[in-house]
Amino acid sequence: MSIDQWEAVIGLEIHVQLKTESKIFSGSSTAYGADPNRQASALDLGMPGTLPVLNGEAVRMAVAFGLAIGAQIAPSCVFARKNYFYPDLPKGYQISQYEDPIVAGGSLDIVTDSGARSIRVTRAHLEEDAGKSIHDLFRGHSAIDLNRAGTPLLEVVSEPDMHTPAEAVAYMKAMHTLVRSLDICDGNLQEGSFRCDANVSVRPKGSSKLGTRAEIKNMNSFRFVERAIDHEIHRQVHRLESGQEVVQETRLYDSDKNETRSMRSKEEAEDYRYFPDPDLLPVTVDEVLIDEIRVQMPELPQARRARYENELKLGAEEALQLTDDPELVAYFEATLEAGGKLPPKRVANWILGELQGALNRADLAMEASPVSPTQLADLLGRVEDGTLSGKLGKQVFEALFAGEGEVDAIIEARGLRQISDSSAIEAVIDEVIASSPDQVAQYRGGEAKVFNYFVGQVMKATRGQANPGQVQKTLKEKLDG
Repeated sequence: MSIDQWEAVIGLEIHVQLKTESKIFSGSSTAYGADPNRQASALDLGMPGTLPVLNGEAVRMAVAFGLAIGAQIAPSCVFARKNYFYPDLPKGYQISQYEDPIVAGGSLDIVTDSGARSIRVTRAHLEEDAGKSIHDLFRGHSAIDLNRAGTPLLEVVSEPDMHTPAEAVAYMKAMHTLVRSLDICDGNLQEGSFRCDANVSVRPKGSSKLGTRAEIKNMNSFRFVERAIDHEIHRQVHRLESGQEVVQETRLYDSDKNETRSMRSKEEAEDYRYFPDPDLLPVTVDEVLIDEIRVQMPELPQARRARYENELKLGAEEALQLTDDPELVAYFEATLEAGGKLPPKRVANWILGELQGALNRADLAMEASPVSPTQLADLLGRVEDGTLSGKLGKQVFEALFAGEGEVDAIIEARGLRQISDSSAIEAVIDEVIASSPDQVAQYRGGEAKVFNYFVGQVMKATRGQANPGQVQKTLKEKLDG
């Protein structure tokens, strides 16, 4: 059999770090970047006699997420102790949810090259994060940083509805966009605020029986998720075609070698000896709270995408690019508001083209843009009213990005105002025609491409400031006359 005769079955467990100021069961800060063990309270350290107190904001964020994916919000949910030993888990157990998660069901739509699909969500449950083990700081020793211990997580478990690495990445990206749009997670993959585990198995195409799965742990890069899953699919197919078994286990992805390697045998639920946490009461989520959160929900990415296409007449790709990033959405909306009646498509093209290109070259995030939405709106207004041509507008944009001042001041200082006076343009055209008898003869002899020579000469003579439309119209009248 070849790999084309096998089908992968993929499910993701995405860990969303909730954007609360304090931890889920203690008052310790969740701010990233503190010195090791400076943000770990007695409760986070698992000291005897400490009692957890639930952070209500984490519950509200979980409910908002559930509403966004069309899930059922549990009227009552329970926290459980998930028991296992690991050096960065000081209590010897993790407070999580097992039989009674706060969110059940729902789905998330994705778009890939092969079309649109809906991926089912099994559940989303609240839990606390563990600390962090550091193995390369001291030779021969491991260090433990418990700053992250107790950080609130929402673990989102999908159904095994994905069959290619590309679908898995599309689902992860859609989830990343959603949680940032809801403002419940900052989505910083480098800091571990958004990471996932992938459950991967393979089976012969046409079979409905699930194969033995391997879980690839703790990936925080879209590219690595795709590469890790692709490698794991090939590894499992190779084993099966060689007459070997696929072992149920937990594996790690080595990005340097582009391979997964065995970490430990895969635990089952009974290995964790789940039982309700005796220190935490069941959480009641009533309809009043749900309705309150529903009213405060922002416009979701899918609805915004449809609005951009239907009302603003943006192309599907433009709408998708804008709504993939909440920062882009905010900038686009602010530019439209500042610009009054600017054509949305022109605004979108400048943001996705000139602005994003400049930011990428400068290695800057959208929120650090030197050009404000108001400045971009002013610039596009000058292009719309004919003060600037598109080419001159790009020069002004470069000056804005470099911090040279406001739009009108840059136009005046650089003498970039577009020439639209018909008599001034006609005078330049007359000079160009008079000094180019050979080209005139070629054009009138049927060589139409020579027309571009005249346009270039006029624009050169006016330092690019002549209105291009007027130049072409007047040239054609004179050369054809």
